[in-house]
Amino acid sequence: MVSFTPTEEQQLLIETIRRYAVKDVRPVAHDADEASAPPLDVVKTGWQIGLIPSAIPEELGGFGEMSAVTGALAAEELAFGDLSVAMHVLTPALFAYPVVLFGTAEQRENLLPLFLEESFPAATAALLEPGVFFDPHELQTTASVSGSKVILNGVKACVPLADEAEYLLVYARNTETGQVEAYIVDGQAAGVQIEKRELLMGLRALPTFRVKFSDVSVDISARLGGAVGMNYDTLLNRSRVALGALAVGVARASFEYARDYAKQRVQFGKPIAQNQAIAFMLAEMAIEIDATRLMVWEAAWKLDRGEDATREACQAQRYAERMALQVTDHGVQILGGYGFIREYPVERWLRNGRGFPTFLGLAIV
Repeated sequence: MVSFTPTEEQQLLIETIRRYAVKDVRPVAHDADEASAPPLDVVKTGWQIGLIPSAIPEELGGFGEMSAVTGALAAEELAFGDLSVAMHVLTPALFAYPVVLFGTAEQRENLLPLFLEESFPAATAALLEPGVFFDPHELQTTASVSGSKVILNGVKACVPLADEAEYLLVYARNTETGQVEAYIVDGQAAGVQIEKRELLMGLRALPTFRVKFSDVSVDISARLGGAVGMNYDTLLNRSRVALGALAVGVARASFEYARDYAKQRVQFGKPIAQNQAIAFMLAEMAIEIDATRLMVWEAAWKLDRGEDATREACQAQRYAERMALQVTDHGVQILGGYGFIREYPVERWLRNGRGFPTFLGLAIV
């Protein structure tokens, strides 16, 4: 029988991040969203919790081991505080985790020390591309091998923190093999153009950018994993699990706020939580959150066992996308007219929850 009871270390991590989410993140989340500016001091505090260094094995300079289950537990608690802050804190993992999993010895030795410092590392990844029918297996960004060089061309969308990135992990389709590969690119390389910041309905406190690559030349040694390459599906599945966990955190925040509000809001002489329609709505929200969490944990568990988790990860992601929208919409409904006022956080959780179908590649565990 599979047991998802957290270990002592995992429970300590959950409690630490939960305190951070409630005491540090929640008080600044509204103002950060209104100003469309990240709360950098709070992000710095989140980085100092040490999530990413603790996922880097000791033999690579870290002080832990990579676990998708642990990552999912952490992601849920971070998103319970605020999704923008959660994705900001986790952005360096978009670069670091693929290097840990598939980097060559030289790539690990040269790059991973960047993620063991106290300061927030300037590294991100570029996977998403503009367009309605984005398919991660049919990337339009191309990598053309020319001798000892690789030429990258294409446009990426929703690249978090790209304006300050020293390194980008760029996913592209090899024009010879048709396979998706990843390349380590200097953020200041010739041909890398960081366009103006994107204006999004949600994630307003997370700066994301469209990035254009015009004949960007990198050494062939910049290919992640060298000649061996990487397992692209594993990285996609880890991103799907991360997004599922983040969706659970956002939905849980909306549910708990709406539940507490319904207990306190009195109409016609009784709390509205005692009205059958409200009670049923809250019960449905709780059921959907718990169901999604278990699906996420199962997929993460299979990843940790080295098994093919594509089916479970895809199911968890798709279910989480619908769940997040449904639960956060119910949260707005339960608050009635107040739910439509930006002073109350439920409308922010609805805007963020609506974006999960488009977030592939913006988080990884």
